[in-house]
Amino acid sequence: MSRRTPWADELDPDHPLPEYPRPQLVREHWQNLNGRWSYAITDDALEPRVWDGEIVVPFSPEAELSGVGRQLQPDEHLWYRRTVRLDGGARGGRVLLHFGAVDQRCRVLVDGVQVGGHRGGYLPFTLDVTAQLGDGEPHELVVDVVDPSDTAFHSRGKQALKRGGIWYTAQAGIWQTVWLERVPAVHVAALRVRPLLDAEAVELVVEAVGPPEASAPPEASAPPEASAPPEASAPPEASAPPEASARPEASVIVHAAGREIARATGAVGEPLRLPVPQPRRWHPDDPFLYELEVRLGEDRVESYFGMRSVGIAPDAHGRPRLVLNGEPILHAAVLDQGYWPDGLYTPPSDAALVHDIEEMKALGFTALRKHIKIEPLRWYHHCDRLGMLVWQDFVNGGRRYHPAVVTLPVKLPLRLDDRRHRRFGRQDAEGRAEFLAELEETVRLLGNAPSIAVWVPFNEGWGQFDALAVTARLRELDPDRVIDHASGWHDQGGGDLRSLHVYFRKLRPERGWRRERRAIVVSEYGGYSLRLPGHEFGPREFGYRRYAGVDELTEAFVALHRAEIAPAIDAGLGGYVYTQLSDVEDELNGLLTADRTVRKLHADRVREVNAELAARFAKAVAPAPHSTRKAQDASHDHRA
Repeated sequence: MSRRTPWADELDPDHPLPEYPRPQLVREHWQNLNGRWSYAITDDALEPRVWDGEIVVPFSPEAELSGVGRQLQPDEHLWYRRTVRLDGGARGGRVLLHFGAVDQRCRVLVDGVQVGGHRGGYLPFTLDVTAQLGDGEPHELVVDVVDPSDTAFHSRGKQALKRGGIWYTAQAGIWQTVWLERVPAVHVAALRVRPLLDAEAVELVVEAVGPPEASAPPEASAPPEASAPPEASAPPEASAPPEASARPEASVIVHAAGREIARATGAVGEPLRLPVPQPRRWHPDDPFLYELEVRLGEDRVESYFGMRSVGIAPDAHGRPRLVLNGEPILHAAVLDQGYWPDGLYTPPSDAALVHDIEEMKALGFTALRKHIKIEPLRWYHHCDRLGMLVWQDFVNGGRRYHPAVVTLPVKLPLRLDDRRHRRFGRQDAEGRAEFLAELEETVRLLGNAPSIAVWVPFNEGWGQFDALAVTARLRELDPDRVIDHASGWHDQGGGDLRSLHVYFRKLRPERGWRRERRAIVVSEYGGYSLRLPGHEFGPREFGYRRYAGVDELTEAFVALHRAEIAPAIDAGLGGYVYTQLSDVEDELNGLLTADRTVRKLHADRVREVNAELAARFAKAVAPAPHSTRKAQDASHDHRA
């Protein structure tokens, strides 16, 4: 049974994942802290005197590549320790300590003094540690983690302490890159980029941090108990901006293939509009990226953007379709869980991330639905540069889900009002507020990625609540993307998509499709399974239909698409999301084995059927011969 990918053998445990972790905002001076740390697991919040051994960061202790192989329990503390020294110290600037993601809540100490903490297992956070590490000398860095996993209402994705079926091994602790960065006292904190395709321009807001007020270093605080975690510390970026007249000015330069095409200067925090004449439109077939250079005083960062627009518009026959750059486009997508047999949430290498994207493109798919997980930022960068559209799920939380709510609709047309929170495990007001806060953070984190076309707040009723209100809030945060407000079932009638999951019945176009104002998609279907000896996780096999060999599975895949997906495209289907990219633990329904070494279907047949469907879609959306029908309004006026 294979639980290792080919990249595991190439892993350097002293320097895992050495690449710059934030391609969307690049600086020169940084230091990777991945590698061997000391670790301990204890039953209280007192720093251990004896450490259990070494752990390879950023792999969770449950992952084989961590070197630990132990499941953290909700009542335990996971401790990390290492010595840190920033070469050259602060040099008159600031020292920032970045964590890509720590599941689920943590506090951070330097030389025994707490310098901050964070709550939430999927989003990055930053601490200003200039006072502690700015002298360039060695210091002790300790991280204390508590993870209630699926015993609480916090966001957890598909993690389960009792894994099985569609629920996977729970994991805890640091699972993305940890790194130090030296920045000037006044520096760029974030960029907000909005391509304006019709206006042939890009709008940019430079968010900045000014010199901090003189203050004493934080005092040591009592260690948190498991039942009372530390509150999240506000990163330096969270400080209130000064009045516009007092704000420093940033200069911005836009390059196209190394050639300068525009530049502008303006106050930070205010929108800057730069012309992009005759823009080269980002598309899966031509994922062209413009380069950005931003200067703020002594600070210099590099970024990029793609000129593209996404939305919903009627085709030549009045049927709502997904559009890219104003033209109908078929989203031929695959469900992507983002799990690795040796690293769990954490990829064994950057090359592994690229592999999955390139494999799906080679099979003729144009989109990936990132399912109930937020990936490291490098994954989105690779989708941006390789030309892969992304449907981004938000991470589900809530208390234990009721089977009648989340499972029964697989076979029965059940639709519940999601304002009845207890039915969906969302009776905790604190948990609902936490989800909304994380939704906003996620949009800010990923909003610049041209590859992201669709936001998916809820899936199959898992922790769903107030989907219409959540959609309205999401629209305020990002008016430029498509929203699939309730993927699968418990459709509240909102968003831009009527989103179907079809596993145990045939996909048949309905009369109601003709009256539907939203675009119609099958956002999950298929899930055909095949066990390949030597590549499975264990004795169990989960799938929605089982096959005995590669030939049989391939023919079933082709038949499914020709018999059901193709006619549905004629009737208005705008996209499909096949389950799934790879096997994951008990789920043996991937196009690839979990170790990524074998394609489980014949690649030429998969490419053939995807090409057939693309041609069918092009014909379905085209005007009828000799038609004089006027062009349809391509606005977003019908969004809810």
